[in-house]
Amino acid sequence: KGTCYVFAPTDEALAKLPEGTVADLLKTENKAKLSSIITYHVVASEVKASAVVTMDGKSAATVDGASVKIGVKNGVVTVDGATVVTTDIKTSNGVIHVIDSVMIP
Repeated sequence: KGTCYVFAPTDEALAKLPEGTVADLLKTENKAKLSSIITYHVVASEVKASAVVTMDGKSAATVDGASVKIGVKNGVVTVDGATVVTTDIKTSNGVIHVIDSVMIP
């Protein structure tokens, strides 16, 4: 059991996706694509907001094997263009940071 941090999109972020996207991703034949999107939102280490703000311009490796780019401007943190709206929701196996968009690898 390792620790991780998750960038979790809000319901509003999911609603911003083109109509039918979620239903399409939930189809059996799109299981691999959905899994890739989900694991793209997970980094296999625990990093709190205080550490993320020092990562401007750096990348973090995701569980799906790709990297997300961290940006910090005027105290606002973005991850691959998604704005972090809530930070440091502690869970038993890591930390959740809520974002305003779904990141697509």
